[in-house]
Amino acid sequence: MSQPLDISYLPFANLLGIEIREATPDRVVATLEVRKELCTVPDILHGGAIMSFADTVGAVATVLNLKDGATTTTVESKTNFLAPVPVGDTATATCEPFHKGGRLMVWQTKITRDDGRLCAVVTQSQMVLEPKKKD
Repeated sequence: MSQPLDISYLPFANLLGIEIREATPDRVVATLEVRKELCTVPDILHGGAIMSFADTVGAVATVLNLKDGATTTTVESKTNFLAPVPVGDTATATCEPFHKGGRLMVWQTKITRDDGRLCAVVTQSQMVLEPKKKD
């Protein structure tokens, strides 16, 4: 297992409280403590928080595969919500690649809760943005 990854440079991920636990070019695992301010009524993790969690993890996975100077942006994301994640639980995201191409990467992130139940599956496409050439 790799060392936890410092994502302190990602302000929104920090606001959510995302912690990267494992980070390799073929797998990223992260956790998110489900706090009341991230929930909807009745005290379950908001769908937008789930999608933001997965988007962050997929972006981290893509960055781990980029050439020097390249960046990335999400161009498509689809979420299937399967079960709620209650306040007080920890959501765990496990992200693995479907496709790692030079211009597009496609990732699947599975989100589970403390009891191991699968709560969401997110498939996202990340565009690889090549560095701008200097004139």
